[in-house]
Amino acid sequence: MEEIPLIRNRRWASMLALLLTFALFAAACGDDDDTAAATDGTAAADGDATNDTGSDDGGDGELSGSVNLDGSSTVGPLSEVAAELFMAENPGVQVSVAISGTGGGFEKFCAGETDGNNASREISDEEIELCESNDIAFDNVQVANDALSAVVHPDFPEDCATPAQLQQIWDEGGVSSWSEVEGWDLPDESITLFGPGSDSGTFDFFTEVINGEEGQIRNDYQDIGEDDQAAVLGVSGDPWSMAYIPFSFVQEAGDQVKPLAIDDGDGCKEASLDNVQAGEYTPLGRPLFLYASDSALQRPEVVAFFEFYVNNQGDFAEQAAYVPMNDDQIEEALEKVATLAGG
Repeated sequence: MEEIPLIRNRRWASMLALLLTFALFAAACGDDDDTAAATDGTAAADGDATNDTGSDDGGDGELSGSVNLDGSSTVGPLSEVAAELFMAENPGVQVSVAISGTGGGFEKFCAGETDGNNASREISDEEIELCESNDIAFDNVQVANDALSAVVHPDFPEDCATPAQLQQIWDEGGVSSWSEVEGWDLPDESITLFGPGSDSGTFDFFTEVINGEEGQIRNDYQDIGEDDQAAVLGVSGDPWSMAYIPFSFVQEAGDQVKPLAIDDGDGCKEASLDNVQAGEYTPLGRPLFLYASDSALQRPEVVAFFEFYVNNQGDFAEQAAYVPMNDDQIEEALEKVATLAGG
């Protein structure tokens, strides 16, 4: 278990480097502002209340307030980076990001308890009904692309799997030995599986696209909750195990695990940035969302945060091991924010 912090440090090393770059840029801009203030700020120093706006931006109307997010453990780290960078530019706004899983986050979002929900899947019919019962109007605002990977031990003999093979392994009543998986010539070794809990959007997405129904899965896998690093550690320590985890965690894990390419009928496709962005990594490629409500987007600080997130996602998504959006996705996301905000 000692390796978990090391995996987290790899993720946050790149994110912190990005934050430091932004911080240094902001500091340089701040020095220029201070010099200008020292040059023409004599009246304010003498108590000229006309020029004292109480704002660091010289009276342009600094944003204030708060933005409260919850939800997916996959989207959460990306939202935390967006929050830190946004607060660096808007110190009057406090952005909080909690992680309770996509489903757990929707419970709060549809009860009006949060301003946005990080989601690694689209909202379910049951969750839509909950939002509507509380008069919460919403839309999904895409903030990045992602993919799930079926990962195995680095010494696993196979490099590519079909969705049908994954279903054999993960569906209810799935095979118990690797020798039973059709199309592979593997020894009679017991299968050990690691996967997220039922509150996870990763769980919902994988079970639907692989097993044919959301939530349908064998009951003898090891539930790692929202801790994808635990799946990495489990697979890295067992040569006959498998897990499914987000692309970002595969990038962090390095050579601790081996991601299987997926053959959905057009040959084996790796979960690469190009394949995911082009929609060729099927069926395990997916968009990542930050759901927004119309009521929250009546507040200028919330609108500003969503616009900042979408417009800047390309600067930090890839560095944080996510797949940036293309121009069409960015345009659609901004249009949704404007519509909900009444623009």
